Amino acid sequence: MNQQNQPGPAADAQDGPAALGDADYAEFVEFAEQAGFDAEEVESDLAAAASGPLPVLAVVGRPNVGKSTLVNRILGRREAVVEDRPGVTRDRVTYEAEWAGRRFKVVDTGGWEQDVLGIQASVAAQAEFAVEAADAVVLVVDATVGPTDTDEAVVKLLRRAGKPVVLCANKVDGPSMEAEAAYLWSLGLGEPHPVSALHGRGTGDMLDAVLEALPEAPAQTFGDAPGGPRRIALIGRPNVGKSSLLNKVAGEDRVVVDAVAGTTRDPVDELIELGGVTWRFVDTAGIRRRVHLQDGADYYASLRTAAALEKAEAAVVLIDVTEPISVQDTRIITMAVDAGRALVIAYNKWDTLDEERRFYLEREIEQELVQVRWAPRVNISARTGRHMEKLVPAIETALAGWESRVSTGRLNGFLGELVASHPHPVRGGKQPRILFGTQAGTRPPRFVLFASGFLEAGYRRFIERRLREEFGFEGTPIHLSVRVREKRGRKK
Repeated sequence: MNQQNQPGPAADAQDGPAALGDADYAEFVEFAEQAGFDAEEVESDLAAAASGPLPVLAVVGRPNVGKSTLVNRILGRREAVVEDRPGVTRDRVTYEAEWAGRRFKVVDTGGWEQDVLGIQASVAAQAEFAVEAADAVVLVVDATVGPTDTDEAVVKLLRRAGKPVVLCANKVDGPSMEAEAAYLWSLGLGEPHPVSALHGRGTGDMLDAVLEALPEAPAQTFGDAPGGPRRIALIGRPNVGKSSLLNKVAGEDRVVVDAVAGTTRDPVDELIELGGVTWRFVDTAGIRRRVHLQDGADYYASLRTAAALEKAEAAVVLIDVTEPISVQDTRIITMAVDAGRALVIAYNKWDTLDEERRFYLEREIEQELVQVRWAPRVNISARTGRHMEKLVPAIETALAGWESRVSTGRLNGFLGELVASHPHPVRGGKQPRILFGTQAGTRPPRFVLFASGFLEAGYRRFIERRLREEFGFEGTPIHLSVRVREKRGRKK
């Protein structure tokens, strides 16, 4: 297996053409021209695919003020489910949008239904996570009703968060309603933008304000500072031993451990020195089930855990080997993969296994976790300290893969051999071909392939598998995007 270069944490502070380096970018341009593409045009595709995390805009507000309708208007298409009753949107849903040539993500939030602790607790839980993960916020208020107590509760959260806020006065369907929107100055968030999300009135001016509030690129949140401690999130179901693991790694009781599941509610950060290196481990609350099905403190704790994962560089997912691998275990692993974090799977309570359970566990791993075979595995006991010395090397391996880069020349040599030996299946009388590609970014590795036609999902998975066989990328998800463009004749 070939070995790839492994730059340090600061090597990929910026992605896209500039991140390739002069020599590598020259190779990229050469491949583009050889394939008959206009290099200037494909550069924009590369920048789009390589931009990494786009700025995030959270759309928040109380039920039935028109959040999903506004999201559809921003997207220019009907994506979010809309009904004329509160509570239709239950999960946070993310879409990609563009306005005035700038791309950003839109997070539609909802489902703020009254629970046993009252509506204020539910509003706080949803809004706090949405705002914490966002770069700017649109607060949607129903101008026909005016500011309510719930609106003011959300405003307090926004002020504490310190994020830029654009105030959207929705349901302003004509000039006569603009006077009603003026009452929203009382919320203290600045000028209310009168909008009719249903008819599109005023949304352009509001989006112009949104672009002013959004950064060109989101601030890097990994670690505390460039060169600071690597941030590792410990995640898993309740009572799998996350707090016990943190205490064992630290060599002392840093966090409370109890046999009752759910002892940890809020993420706990601890700076721990191991092998001469300082790490920041984050002990998180156990994720029980789908967030919107939870109540009260569990609901809030799950949102806080998801926020901690967003700020981490690597995730250590703990699995209790004494119980069958569950749908919740696989969902938590998928959460880490979708977040683009380096991944280590720690099978805890290994000292309790007998031969029969070990046999069935290996079968469960083969069947349930086949999609993450690339993740380093450690068999540990947080209670006794068994094999704890293997944890940090596994994390280091995953982070190295997460930051790995393959040069454009080596990648295209690999792709040429791959296409020649395993071409894409013929579909509809056509056979799409990969023309050239480049690695557009790291943390995690992101590849852009330029092809003559659509590449099926199965063939993309095949490419990813072969990339791992050739270049490693142990412990990291790989993002693979395909740009399909008509091949043009070369310029004379």
